[in-house]
Amino acid sequence: MRGQISRRTIIRGLGTAAVATAGVAGCLDRSSGSVDSLTIAYVPIFPNMQHYVMEQRGYYDELPVEVSVERFNAGPSVVKAFASGDVDVALFGITPAMVLIDKGTAAGVLAANSRNGFKIMASTEVVDRFEQEGRGAFDSFERDTGRKLRVGAPPDGSVPDIVLRYWIEQDLGVGELESAITKSSVPPAKAVQTIQSGDIDATIIQEPFATIIDHQEGFSEITWSGNILKNHPVTVLFATQRVIEHSEVSQALVDQHVRATEFIAASPEAASVEAASVIGSGVSESLASEAMGSRASDFVSDPHSITDQASTMTDFVAEVGNIAAPVSTADLFAFDAYDATQQ
Repeated sequence: MRGQISRRTIIRGLGTAAVATAGVAGCLDRSSGSVDSLTIAYVPIFPNMQHYVMEQRGYYDELPVEVSVERFNAGPSVVKAFASGDVDVALFGITPAMVLIDKGTAAGVLAANSRNGFKIMASTEVVDRFEQEGRGAFDSFERDTGRKLRVGAPPDGSVPDIVLRYWIEQDLGVGELESAITKSSVPPAKAVQTIQSGDIDATIIQEPFATIIDHQEGFSEITWSGNILKNHPVTVLFATQRVIEHSEVSQALVDQHVRATEFIAASPEAASVEAASVIGSGVSESLASEAMGSRASDFVSDPHSITDQASTMTDFVAEVGNIAAPVSTADLFAFDAYDATQQ
């Protein structure tokens, strides 16, 4: 850490001392002691591909502890469970991880899951307008229609929300998001129906839903998030400090995660079948297989590969007020387990 004392080091020293926030105190209580079981939480979204492979192919059985898996329907529910100490490991977005660390939760990112994972899809009319006018499309759309562009996205503070804001405010330099568009909260699984019904003009969406929209007549892609913020993280493998400090468990978990990433790279169609069997939401095996070929399907394990853009994102997340201050790489990531697996 180049001589710096990180927040993780400070928290480690706190042990089970009293902390003002009850939820954080619960998590800190789990940062010491033995690990004989793991509760792993996930949200059924495409970017958590490694989980589906690990669960369906028995990779979790290779860990030296008993594993129970809990499915949550939405990211905020996982965050609440993690903060309360009910979850040891979670596969969820990088921005919720930043929020938990900012609030003092003793935890860290063990591995990346996915990056570059969104496309901004819109009606052909809107796409054509952006191709012709670029950043001026927002003003011309409002002038011609009498209203702002309506964009559907997951809730404020989610990774796609942050990427959308970054696109408008930093990449295009249009101004604050609220002055450029009318944003509505639309879960990924409902984005296809919502844009088809005409309730929104555009959406920022992950696979396989981006592929579904692209199949619909009258809709196509404005841009890919990898062009907005190259190699930006989407979801990560996040663990409590108690798990991180139990090197046998954390290294075994990361080792199986790396194994899953290698399987995805070598057998994307087989991996897509694993995902389709778990995700549901109308995601067929053929659709999942096609979506694996999308540039928004980018699966990695190496946490070092996402640190630069995680730093850019944490600065922006702090700027928009989701966290009190940027979270340092030393506080957010726990590299030792991954590094040990690469020796």
